[in-house]
Amino acid sequence: MRCIARMLAAVLGATLAVAPVIAQAQAFPSKPIRWIVPFPPGGPTDGFSRGAAQKLSEVLGVPVIVENVPGAGASIGMERVARSAPDGYTIGLATTGTHAINPHLYGPRLPHDTTKDFTPLTLAVRYVNVLVVNPKLPIDSVGDLVAYAKANPDKVTFGSAGNGSSNHLSGEVLKMVTGAPMQHVPYRGSAPALADVIAGNITFMFDILITAMPSAQAGRVRAIAVTSERRSPFAPTVPTMAEAGVKGFAEAGSDLWFGIVGPAGIPKPVVQKLNEALITAMRSPEMRQRMSANGFEPWTSTPEDFARVIRDDRDRWGPIVRASGAKVD
Repeated sequence: MRCIARMLAAVLGATLAVAPVIAQAQAFPSKPIRWIVPFPPGGPTDGFSRGAAQKLSEVLGVPVIVENVPGAGASIGMERVARSAPDGYTIGLATTGTHAINPHLYGPRLPHDTTKDFTPLTLAVRYVNVLVVNPKLPIDSVGDLVAYAKANPDKVTFGSAGNGSSNHLSGEVLKMVTGAPMQHVPYRGSAPALADVIAGNITFMFDILITAMPSAQAGRVRAIAVTSERRSPFAPTVPTMAEAGVKGFAEAGSDLWFGIVGPAGIPKPVVQKLNEALITAMRSPEMRQRMSANGFEPWTSTPEDFARVIRDDRDRWGPIVRASGAKVD
């Protein structure tokens, strides 16, 4: 009888311990949710987040408040997410840069571990970079660009949004897989870099479709390849790197993404509720239209699949960052 009593007491104790977690999950959400964007207002990450937060608010029935916390290559905002209470009321926008590139770019200076200090909730979108060149140059393909660089080793330059940015590293991947001599020129943002491609001050750059393709369609630059494994539905006439004769580019670094994360330790029932609500928001007609207008493809997932993508992409981008010699300014 004593044994049975002890067993019953143990079961009761375990039930009482789990009860607050279950109650929290059932009550969630009961107050506003904070959505941290680790970038300044006005860019594609901010525009996406504001639309997604509005839809998430409609799905969950509570306000979802967007807060921009830029700085230090987005690591300040991500640190704010990582150090928040793990109750589901603080989430944030993660990107290939924040979770796969920054660990190698900052090394021990990064104040958080992107695989241990966050709860992945869902992927949101995938997008690609497109390679654009000055149209006055005799370059109609990636093969032409590589040949031109090898014939003019001191003349070919490529711009980016800054050291360690995804469009910088796309250029470094091209250097790695072709062996062509190309000099990186960092800018403070993609816009001035694109302006210098148009002006002929630099040879080429990689940029996102939403900013590069209008200039390509106007004839100010020439789009010669996308970085993805398959052609983008938003630029169907632009070949992939493999189609352009550059093998191995997609394996090194192709699809880029946004995803939603929270701090580590969020209870599983709350994670499940956030995952389901976020996916519902992302699949809404309004969000699909917003994504399409920005050259983004929807890419939702389970938390487990998102965690795998983060791990795999960290491994993939590490050698590229090291080979580039990129350093934090």
